[in-house]
Amino acid sequence: MTDGTIRLGGMALANGVLVHGPTSWGCAVRTGSGELKVASGAKPRLPVGSDRPLVRGPARLAEALLVLPRVRRALPEARFAFEGKGALAAVAATGIAVRALRGSGRLSPAAQELVGGLVSLAPALVALRGSDLAGYHGAEHVSIGTYERGAPAEREHERCGSHLVVPLVVASSAGAALAARAPERARRPVALAASLAAFSAATELFAWMVRNPGHPAARLLARPGHELQRRLATVEPTPEQVEVAEAALAACLELEHVARSAAA
Repeated sequence: MTDGTIRLGGMALANGVLVHGPTSWGCAVRTGSGELKVASGAKPRLPVGSDRPLVRGPARLAEALLVLPRVRRALPEARFAFEGKGALAAVAATGIAVRALRGSGRLSPAAQELVGGLVSLAPALVALRGSDLAGYHGAEHVSIGTYERGAPAEREHERCGSHLVVPLVVASSAGAALAARAPERARRPVALAASLAAFSAATELFAWMVRNPGHPAARLLARPGHELQRRLATVEPTPEQVEVAEAALAACLELEHVARSAAA
């Protein structure tokens, strides 16, 4: 990332791309008639600074999720990834399967969390299958990566949420193993606390991976996410999809530059 570059995140939609920065968001979609529509606005901010380990990661994720209702109001044509009937059915089926797995008693708590975490990927895979979502996911990575590097980028990105999968599954498994050792009457609240701690630890590990991409451990942890992006989560975007992603990027950056100028 070059000096002065604004750190961005993003999300692929079923018909477009959402890009968000420290203070703003921009979203662009392609309607059924082929029209390109764009909206942007201020990003919600939670009072959690970047100097607060174990809290900053979940806070930044929560901010990104709080953008979604604003996108819906400003751009009703936006279609989020899990709005399809197939994806909703997969979410329900996955919930039932994970609940049955945890109640079976055939696996240790750590193994239950490990297998349950892998099963929980099913809704995302269903949402990607047979839709434009994977193409818009690739377009999101290409547009943000090209902006950050100042040169054409590939459709895989090192800050994609897919890289959070392994740290989260590993941390959740460890947390479940520890919670299982608690007295039975305290096991449920301890398990809840362990889940929250596991998520916080996973986001910290993910941030460390991003800061240290050349470290052997970081490369090892990132490999499954990279393969998930390459094989399932993204496809080579069409020029029309890249156009949508670049429109979202431009809308976000316009507001970010205004915010920077006002703060200077």
